[in-house]
Amino acid sequence: MKHLILHIALFFSLVCFSQNEQLAQYYYDKGDFEKAKISFEELLKSSPHNSQYFQKTIDCYQQLKQFDIAEKAIQTRLNTYKQGSLLVELGYNFQLQKNEASAKKYYDEAIERIKKNPNEVYGIANSFERKVLLAYALKSYQTATAIEPKYNFNYQIAQLYGQLGNTEMMIATFLDEAYANPQNSIQIQNQLARFMAEEGDENFNETLRKALITRAQKNQDIFWNEYLSWYYVQQKEFGKAFIQEKAVYKRNPDSLSSIVNLAQLAIEEDDTEAAKEILGFVLENTKDLELLIQAHSYLIEMKIDKAQEKDFAAIDSELKSLLKEYEISPITLSLQLIQAHFVAFNLRKPEEGKAIIKKALELQLNDFEAAQAKMELADIFLFEEKFNQALIYYSQIEENLKNDAVAHEASLKAAKTSYFQGDFVWASKQFKELKSASTQLIANDALEYFLLISDNTVADSTQTALKQFAKGDYFLYQKRNREAAAQFQAILKSFKGQEIEAVTMLRLGKIYEKQGEYNLALSQYQNIIDNHSDGIYIDEALYFSAEIYNNKLHEPEKAKPLYEKIIFNHQDSIYFVEARKEYRQLRGDKNL
Repeated sequence: MKHLILHIALFFSLVCFSQNEQLAQYYYDKGDFEKAKISFEELLKSSPHNSQYFQKTIDCYQQLKQFDIAEKAIQTRLNTYKQGSLLVELGYNFQLQKNEASAKKYYDEAIERIKKNPNEVYGIANSFERKVLLAYALKSYQTATAIEPKYNFNYQIAQLYGQLGNTEMMIATFLDEAYANPQNSIQIQNQLARFMAEEGDENFNETLRKALITRAQKNQDIFWNEYLSWYYVQQKEFGKAFIQEKAVYKRNPDSLSSIVNLAQLAIEEDDTEAAKEILGFVLENTKDLELLIQAHSYLIEMKIDKAQEKDFAAIDSELKSLLKEYEISPITLSLQLIQAHFVAFNLRKPEEGKAIIKKALELQLNDFEAAQAKMELADIFLFEEKFNQALIYYSQIEENLKNDAVAHEASLKAAKTSYFQGDFVWASKQFKELKSASTQLIANDALEYFLLISDNTVADSTQTALKQFAKGDYFLYQKRNREAAAQFQAILKSFKGQEIEAVTMLRLGKIYEKQGEYNLALSQYQNIIDNHSDGIYIDEALYFSAEIYNNKLHEPEKAKPLYEKIIFNHQDSIYFVEARKEYRQLRGDKNL
């Protein structure tokens, strides 16, 4: 019984302690430093070793300009714990009082502590960084490594160089560290990529490129060819990346997988010429059946994506020829599914497409392969307006591959099926759940449809316009672009000025773009810019217009102000980073 009472008492004391901490933090966050000070002083009395409580207490003193009390508290703690980081705290307390000489005295003392005991670098450098005393933090790491070479602070040093604006030294230090410790390479590439995308000045990319080329010339290690390839991929210069990948392959011809991955990236960025060249190289240099099938699959999909109706017979013949050459087996499944989709959606022969898949499902497929085949079968059922059969197969995939990206894709397609049917309540619920999907494309797609349904249900409780719009989307799914365009044009006439108008113009614009009717597309986007500038589709209208001017009509001067509007007015847009990059390029910031 005594033990029970003791445990209960301990439990309640912990609960009270936790509540006191939350209250102190609440006052601190609110800027009520007088109350926060009292609360943190009480907490510090209960836990004198807690450095976080001590730091918050000192912060409160300093916010209240009680610098003498802060100095005394820091000095007392320094005498007790002998921590070098407290010298930084003392110096900073003087800096806040504009006493630079005393501040420098204590900062220099902290550096001297590192010279006597390099292990103190961790606490001291961290304190300097927290106070944004970056030059001193850098000096701390450099001092420690000069005395004890076994320490490796290259990553921290490189970051500090970057924060101090010395990008040349940042790049050099990062690259030296990557070469010395390749296991850190991905982490370093992430830092460099972030700098390239978000923080780099106008010379950063060129400085990085020159540094990589210099190292590749001085040192023939393929490591630098791989790094240059990575760099060119960041710039979406896949042809140049391919040159580096070929250099790697010639010296290490064991695998073509990185070259195939490069082709996939080129396809995703719509650089079809580079992708064709890369995949052609793969076909010439491998006898590996899986790689051959992968390369042929990518090539034929690119042909289908750009094909006109007059090209269909040749594509149909090529698919049959490839499957005859490589035979029907689990290895050629990707080609079989491409054929089934092409036959059903492009040649309008869904029964023939389903027959191809049913034959594939008789093969010895693993769970993922079976899911891919069932997904295609469901897609064809959806194409035929056999919604219930489509939902059955999507549900099977969700059940068999729970929490996998393929299952999320099936969930998204099931939600779209409900949307096409006009079951907006159920579809909206599914889209809402998928907004947090781990795959960004699925999450973005789900968010778009969730907002579409929500906005147009609030504006029109009968959902009349939304039903008409969903019908247009279904025509697009069936590749009936002409009927889809007519449907969307009818919506613009019937629901002029209503909520549905902006997204309808966006859909029409994308149809015209696909047909190569760029001026018609621009007119739709301009309507959104002129009449729906406060809506959720304005950033897309600006970006799509800029891309047409920049890449299709080759009128960069018209593209530039559109990119600029995204940069200054739509920082939360998913197109922000790309718009900024294109804008800088057009402005001449880069010499690539």
